[in-house]
Amino acid sequence: MDPVTQLAITLGDPAGIGPEIVAATLAGVPEALRRRIIVYGDRGPLERGARAIGQALPPGLTIRGDGLGEAAVAGAPDERTGAAQVGYLEAAVAAAGRGELAAIVTAPISKTWARRAGFAFPGHTEMLASRLGAPDVVMCFVGPRLKVALATVHVPLAEVARTLTTAGLRTTIALVARSLVADFAIAAPRIGVVGLNPHAGEGGLLGTEDRDVIAPALGALPPARLTGPLVPDAAFRELAAGKYDALVAMYHDQGLIPVKLLDFDEAVNVTLGLPIVRTSPDHGTAYDIAGTGTARPVSMQRALAVAIEMVARRASARL
Repeated sequence: MDPVTQLAITLGDPAGIGPEIVAATLAGVPEALRRRIIVYGDRGPLERGARAIGQALPPGLTIRGDGLGEAAVAGAPDERTGAAQVGYLEAAVAAAGRGELAAIVTAPISKTWARRAGFAFPGHTEMLASRLGAPDVVMCFVGPRLKVALATVHVPLAEVARTLTTAGLRTTIALVARSLVADFAIAAPRIGVVGLNPHAGEGGLLGTEDRDVIAPALGALPPARLTGPLVPDAAFRELAAGKYDALVAMYHDQGLIPVKLLDFDEAVNVTLGLPIVRTSPDHGTAYDIAGTGTARPVSMQRALAVAIEMVARRASARL
């Protein structure tokens, strides 16, 4: 049986910049590839997004929407746009669950408006894991210079230390190692694991989590080579210099600040551990500039490109 190679793009909040960055991304897609893409969103916002950037939608697009977002006004989210963005995502994930999709590329949603529409998850990652039956997933950010995975995601800083476990961290590291080999063709990945505390705990003087929780998770994991716990204030410089292929950070901002400093325009959020590929741009709905045609589509374009590369590698591995 031929592997599934169909890809979905979800429009995100139709009142945000999703319509513009999706339209800009589709404009640069060759026709043969465009036939493999289904856009889950309403045509009206997508056409308005194309007009905002001075373009027309390419012909022959497959667009599936429920109509809730047709009347969306750029920069003015409301209950209907909240329901629309949830509907787009639910439809795409349902198709993935039926085995119809190899990848979903998600434009930004508003967690606030999605929650008002009954979305019971903190974000895309948790919803995809639940709907697709993935027991363990990892949020990983991939850019030209950095690859950074998160051991904890949307956890308040005061709760990070008690959320971290050796078993959970080991699972995260294993998923990162597997993806670097299978999805990014790195035969023997070098993975650095960042400490939690200043100076990686300084032998227990500045906190015991590095010694008691993180270090025990760093046993042999061939073909990957693990190093850590690394001093946090130096680890990302070493990653940028090429000493590691990826880092595992302990909490959200520890990992995301360097990513957004060095790779902001081109960073891609990749969910590891799902039965399909899922990528997204590394930014939000940007209501303040929605409809102005000034949103930079580079991260969305990279999200689609990374998804295509990952799908191709997985398909080749199954042939």
